[in-house]
Amino acid sequence: MASHLSDHRKGLLLSAIGGLALSVDIPLIRLASGDAWSVLSARSVATVIVSLLALIVIRRLTGSLRSVLPGRAGLPVALLYGLTTIAFVLAVYYTTAANVVFIIALNPMFAALLSWIFLKERPALSTVVTMIAMIFGVGLIVRDGMESGHFLGDALSVFASFAIACAITIGRASRRDMGFASLLSAVIPAAVGLYHVIPAGITIDHPGWILLDGGILMPLAFWCLATGTRFLSAPEVAMFYLLETILAPIWVWLIFAEAPSNMTLAGGLVLVLALAAHSLWQARLKARAVAAG
Repeated sequence: MASHLSDHRKGLLLSAIGGLALSVDIPLIRLASGDAWSVLSARSVATVIVSLLALIVIRRLTGSLRSVLPGRAGLPVALLYGLTTIAFVLAVYYTTAANVVFIIALNPMFAALLSWIFLKERPALSTVVTMIAMIFGVGLIVRDGMESGHFLGDALSVFASFAIACAITIGRASRRDMGFASLLSAVIPAAVGLYHVIPAGITIDHPGWILLDGGILMPLAFWCLATGTRFLSAPEVAMFYLLETILAPIWVWLIFAEAPSNMTLAGGLVLVLALAAHSLWQARLKARAVAAG
């Protein structure tokens, strides 16, 4: 029991660090001030370089990479994270920051459904009620996006949310360390981005911000969140992506004075309150179980 609790705390810490690092992603993309494909390629190339350097260091220290590379199980996870990155970065350019992060908040619901279908981890009634509330909240945001001409960006955000949930669920099912699968997945968006920018060249006004994002913060975020699936259930890890949901609109508002619409705020409030209530209820149940055990 003590060992299980220790692993659970380790998963919570890793996932919390990952979620906090992820929350500054959109502000740094905006601060870089470049076109979508240039930002995507530079951000992803920086992540690939850092990941390869980390692998070289680990190889020299341990003499083997078997402990950090997930094998074949990591291939679909890498593909899904790669597609997520492409959809996410493009969504930032086609809709508001608040819309992106609030819709990404759907991923715990997707993760719970996928875990129910494929891992036979049946969600509790409280989780089902939370899902219904989340669908309503996202519906408000997407409806507002359609009226404001942001439908493409909102649709890309939904796809990114679903792809994240798929990656988390596969990682949970494999019980393998997927940290480097998520990092090396940056090869996919790097290739796609470079394909679009090579004819004209990369155009970024302030490249330092995007190199900070792709070279430090995103590797840290993806590794922590992907590794968290070793210690927490898929829906639990997915919950920590919600730190971005709460904090990113605040950073964007403080830096760029971009205030979300009333409908987006209403939908986001429904999402945050539903998830907060669900988290508190689950924590209460776990506390009772520990006390009883």
